[in-house]
Amino acid sequence: MKMMNSSYYLTAATASKTVGGASSSSRRRAFGFSPPKPLHQQKNHPLISFPNPPHAYARGRGIGLFPSIPTPSSSSFILRSSPKLVDTNLSSPPLVQDNTVSVVLLAGGKGKRMGAAMPKQYLPLLGQPIALYSFFTFSQMTQVKEIVVVCDPSYAHIFQEAAQTVAVHLKFALPGKERQDSVFSGLQEIDSNSHLVCIHDSARPLVTSSDVEKVLNDGWINGAAVLGVPAKATIKEADSKSFVVRTLDRKTLWEMQTPQVIKPELLKKGFELVNREGLEVTDDVSIVEHLKQPVYISEGSYTNIKVTTPDDLLLAERILSLNQGESSEAK
Repeated sequence: MKMMNSSYYLTAATASKTVGGASSSSRRRAFGFSPPKPLHQQKNHPLISFPNPPHAYARGRGIGLFPSIPTPSSSSFILRSSPKLVDTNLSSPPLVQDNTVSVVLLAGGKGKRMGAAMPKQYLPLLGQPIALYSFFTFSQMTQVKEIVVVCDPSYAHIFQEAAQTVAVHLKFALPGKERQDSVFSGLQEIDSNSHLVCIHDSARPLVTSSDVEKVLNDGWINGAAVLGVPAKATIKEADSKSFVVRTLDRKTLWEMQTPQVIKPELLKKGFELVNREGLEVTDDVSIVEHLKQPVYISEGSYTNIKVTTPDDLLLAERILSLNQGESSEAK
């Protein structure tokens, strides 16, 4: 397996030095591609709903990170993040220090099963691109110091626009052919002083901050942890001719979700092994499993669904609508 090492990124520091005040041509060179117009200049953008009356971003830990991009004034999309869900899981006391976590947000998938004209993670969910829900959730957590978005450059402007209202470093990396290639690409861009890498599928918009905090703490204690839920369905093993071989014990089966949290040195060591032996893995903690290292399962929520089909999108809309209704009634 050939690993990718190409990337493009901007941090808060480099944005102000290399982009702010520069000409349009030098700005394109700084970004490494020609960025489309900011979202607030695209009133007919298919991904964004512009509310009337206009709403400003509701929350954030600081000022915008990209001073060269005008701040939305007359119109903007509503900041919606999954903490608006009713959180039934009480988070554990924080063990992870502030500004020590690097999030690798995977947003480069094609989403062929959705059958849409654009990748599923950029489809609107109640007026906001799916990928921005988890982006805002992570950006509001004090433990998170940076978010490395792995995406096609043509969609980077969505995150650049959103990053104007949150105090988190934003970087980009190019996606690879397979998931593990994209994770490896994002891993190359994380801060060398980060204590944990938190890898998340942007197609899971409903992850809650308390579940993230839980898996961060478990990852810090154990070296690697993953959100998961106990299997509900009966699972049977079948042979190549589709005949049942045996019924698996449901009590021992878990459905894996994201985030998956791993200490950077452990993940890098795992990638060395995967690369050396040409192994293929379907999720991130599998890389650690090849090192014979234990991986802890943090029990998550069944609402942390992955949006891969039109039915999933309808379910996500329903979950958000119900929880927003409950939040309004509580007020």
